[in-house]
Amino acid sequence: MFPEQFNILSVFTLLAGLAFFLFGMNVMSGGLEKMSGGKLESGLKKLTSNNAMGLALGAGITIAIQSSSAMTVMLVGFVNSGIMQLSQTISVMMGSNVGTTLTAWITALNGLKGSSNVFLSALKPESFSPIFALIGIMLFMLGKNDKRKQLGSIFIGFAILMYGMIFMSESMSPLRDMPEFENILRMFSNPILGVLIATALTGIIQSSAATIAILQALALSGGISYKMAIPLILGANIGTCATALLSSFGVNKNAKRVTAVHIAIKVIGTVLVLSIFYLVDFFVDFSFKNNAINAIEIAIVHTVFNIVTTVMLLPFSKQLEKLARIIVKDKDEEKEEEFTFIDERLLSTPSIAVGESKNKAVEMCVTMFDSLICSTDIIFEYDEKKAKQILKDEDMLDVYEDKLGKYLVKLARCELTFHDSKVVSELLHCIGDFERIGDHAVNILKVAQEIKTKKLKFSKSAQEELKLIIAAITEIMTITRNCFQTNSVELAKRVEPLEQVIDGLTKKSKNAHVDRLSRGECTIEIGFVLSDLINNFERISDHCSNIAVSVLETEKRGIRSHEYLNNLKYSDDREFNDMYEEFKAKYYIQ
Repeated sequence: MFPEQFNILSVFTLLAGLAFFLFGMNVMSGGLEKMSGGKLESGLKKLTSNNAMGLALGAGITIAIQSSSAMTVMLVGFVNSGIMQLSQTISVMMGSNVGTTLTAWITALNGLKGSSNVFLSALKPESFSPIFALIGIMLFMLGKNDKRKQLGSIFIGFAILMYGMIFMSESMSPLRDMPEFENILRMFSNPILGVLIATALTGIIQSSAATIAILQALALSGGISYKMAIPLILGANIGTCATALLSSFGVNKNAKRVTAVHIAIKVIGTVLVLSIFYLVDFFVDFSFKNNAINAIEIAIVHTVFNIVTTVMLLPFSKQLEKLARIIVKDKDEEKEEEFTFIDERLLSTPSIAVGESKNKAVEMCVTMFDSLICSTDIIFEYDEKKAKQILKDEDMLDVYEDKLGKYLVKLARCELTFHDSKVVSELLHCIGDFERIGDHAVNILKVAQEIKTKKLKFSKSAQEELKLIIAAITEIMTITRNCFQTNSVELAKRVEPLEQVIDGLTKKSKNAHVDRLSRGECTIEIGFVLSDLINNFERISDHCSNIAVSVLETEKRGIRSHEYLNNLKYSDDREFNDMYEEFKAKYYIQ
């Protein structure tokens, strides 16, 4: 017989509370991730084989994004993309397991007692959640920059999460007077059944934090004992592996092994902790096991379990890796798996995806630079090995532009911060310029092949002019590469003055060629070759200018490419003029 207070409305209130909790968690974690921005990605880049560093990073990043499942999915994506090795992820996962316990402590606030105490009363969710919601809405609606809006979304998400806890607690309160509910709770006294039920529930809702929150809400009814709660808490930790398991479909073997390690840590930890608990209880007989557990004590058990599991298993990281390789075996007859450029799973954490996209763009930039240097080297001294490398690099640049371009288009559709959105726009522009410069490197190669095949020779003055232009091109390419790699505004500002000097050099060389032709010192055939080279050099310097301006647009507010270039050309910019005169003195033939 159901108590009068418990009806269908109570069920809907429970479901609404769960929905609020999950939505609030999503909003809060999204805001935290955006505020941390590239720090998440740069933090992971500092990862070494040092287990302590991995633990700290795993815990820190999970606290930042408030989701161990998201952290594991990120690790699967990193390994699948070749960014990280399997061995590097183990300590990070363990740190993530510890970091995720913070959520249980936050939701435990709902179980605080002692309303007569002003301090404790102020800590109860119904006291501070409206204030958090009000502050969050004001920051989000009135904030003039991304940081304030993101902070507002964190406050709003937190308030929604806590209201979800309040709804769940209110819906559960009538159950304390329900005999049928007491019978259901007795089933949880069987530890194996408790673990399985919590595992299944967490696997369905894909959030151990939500399962722990429901358990904390149930604990407020006073009918949950330690003996019932411990298996449920441990089962919730296993169930959270469901998200990682789903993310492992369609990835390479090493990425699947990340999920295998994640599951192994949870299962082995659960078996060990339960075995130790019941073995000691057999000899000592824990008197507290039948006592009612409250929300804060649930958070304590959740935290202790993850810390104990980490302490026990961290020294056996290599053995866990071997176990994962046994579970996910290599097959000799299978072909080598295709390398994933950047895993799309990283799109779930856009700041990480933006950072990895930038890294791939830097790789593309370096490939482009090396290809061009090879092409200028073989103009006067042809080398077949370098020629093959240029063609190989061009194919690679085409792959980069295609795959990175498609990935960036998908990334642009994600919810990005203002700065991340500008970075994505910059990369979309720059990878096109990188690919065009690669094309010009191939064009220069073809000219070099023509010079070799036809045994053409430049006059001494033409050689000097070309070498001077090549030196200027090499410098502008070096500055461009470095400014793109480091996002340096100061280096980016040096590109346009040098580009103007290169334009002057190419015009001067063209005029000199006409003079030599009129004096009979040069042939029309060599003139065509020289013109092709000069035109390619001009286009290369133009692309360098485009890249530098893209960097400036990203790193400095208020800069627009056309306005910036027009202002430099038609206004008296002292900094620009000084650099222009510096390069002019360096490269102009007197």
